[in-house]
Amino acid sequence: MSFVIKKIDHVQLAAPKSCEDTAREFFAGVLGLIEVEKPEELKKRGGVWFEFGTFQLHIGVEEPFSPAKKAHPGFVVENIEELITVLRKKNVAYTTDNNLPGASRIHVHDPFGNRLEFLEWI
Repeated sequence: MSFVIKKIDHVQLAAPKSCEDTAREFFAGVLGLIEVEKPEELKKRGGVWFEFGTFQLHIGVEEPFSPAKKAHPGFVVENIEELITVLRKKNVAYTTDNNLPGASRIHVHDPFGNRLEFLEWI
């Protein structure tokens, strides 16, 4: 094979039209991701981009919109208990999942209904 896939650059989640402020409140305000500037040509499509570490999370407008109920990104977290504390303070619902040996894991739905997984390897 003459090519190698090196890493994931970004993950995109779909959201409805006019989602940007709500996405900022959740992904930056609750999860602490940093918003990054979209290229000028892509701004007219709507949506918003965020960054964490060397990865990006893109929130893209999709019409008609349908949230991802099963498919999801999985985020490795340091100090998942602190994340849970923040989610409780911000009244964000989560479910605990003890089915992955060696991991503390929760699932959250973003404001648009997309499933997100957060896990800390223990």
